[in-house]
Amino acid sequence: MVPEEDRMRKAPKARALEGGCACGAHRYALTATPLVVHACHCRDCQRLTGSAFVINIWIEPEFVKTSAPEPASYQLRGGSGAPHDVFFCPTCGTYLWSRYGRGTKSLFVRAGTLDDPAAVTPDVHIYTRTKLPWVVLPPDARAFKSYYKMDKVWSPESKERLRRLVAR
Repeated sequence: MVPEEDRMRKAPKARALEGGCACGAHRYALTATPLVVHACHCRDCQRLTGSAFVINIWIEPEFVKTSAPEPASYQLRGGSGAPHDVFFCPTCGTYLWSRYGRGTKSLFVRAGTLDDPAAVTPDVHIYTRTKLPWVVLPPDARAFKSYYKMDKVWSPESKERLRRLVAR
């Protein structure tokens, strides 16, 4: 992560990032900084997005304020076999966020649905073992062939926020 490019983390807490679906039926605001931002190169994310990877903003659900009822959802099986719920606008089909694994309380908001997707940059690239060969990562990017140890990547503040979320 290059600090001068990490505008989201330097933004005042009061400034919410906003986003939504393509048709405008579902709007949301992120009212806290992310726990972490992943660029995921796994085959599931490639398939779901129709792209080479997805940028996921990992955040607690209470910091995702929506203007409409919860979007429609569909449960898939991830590459691990664990359930993966994807949430989307039933009108236009835009995928807004996911919840990975049974009992997971966090949301993974699709950064591409932000009004300003450049407001966040990946903290880490994961599942690069299935990264498409023509995708070139920045030389200073933190990248892992599969997942990583949170203790080695996450900030103390993010680890504490996750601990509080899991304890609920």
